[in-house]
Amino acid sequence: MRLKETQKVLDVFKQVILNQSRAILSKKSKNVTSTLSKSLKGEVKSMPNSINVKFEMEDYGYYQDRGVKGKTSTYPEIGQYGTLAKFGSGKGKSGGLSKGIKEWVRKRRFQFRDKKTGKFMSYKSTAYLITRSIWNKGIKPSLFFTKPFERAFKKLPDELKDKFALDLDTFLQYTINQNNK
Repeated sequence: MRLKETQKVLDVFKQVILNQSRAILSKKSKNVTSTLSKSLKGEVKSMPNSINVKFEMEDYGYYQDRGVKGKTSTYPEIGQYGTLAKFGSGKGKSGGLSKGIKEWVRKRRFQFRDKKTGKFMSYKSTAYLITRSIWNKGIKPSLFFTKPFERAFKKLPDELKDKFALDLDTFLQYTINQNNK
């Protein structure tokens, strides 16, 4: 039995999630290099006895979506949606945050001003201050993937049942027609 209608619903489900996730990344200015946006991929398969749905993205996408607990404070959303990430856990690459922030600061050409002199700080100094702040406060969850997935998933069951029933009806009609021949 081929589940053509079910597959169509799942393909729309996947595409809605990917499109909305990319739109949120852009809207929240988390799409500087478009690397994360371009890495978003989805795959859906409807088989006779099961349905397989898979999404992929760059590893850091999880941290952007769910946030990261800081050393001294966290964002309330982290507790609501949960995150496995915490700065200082020793699981990440040493110096990875500093390196990433330095690249981010350079690409955005972002520099703080020195309060005393009014001169622009170096990218390195600006990156250090941002890194220290993120280390202490954490990263606020953007939920760029979680929210679109939840919305689409809530709509999915009724559509899926209807289309699966249509596929089943088509299969039964085919079987009946084959038996009558």
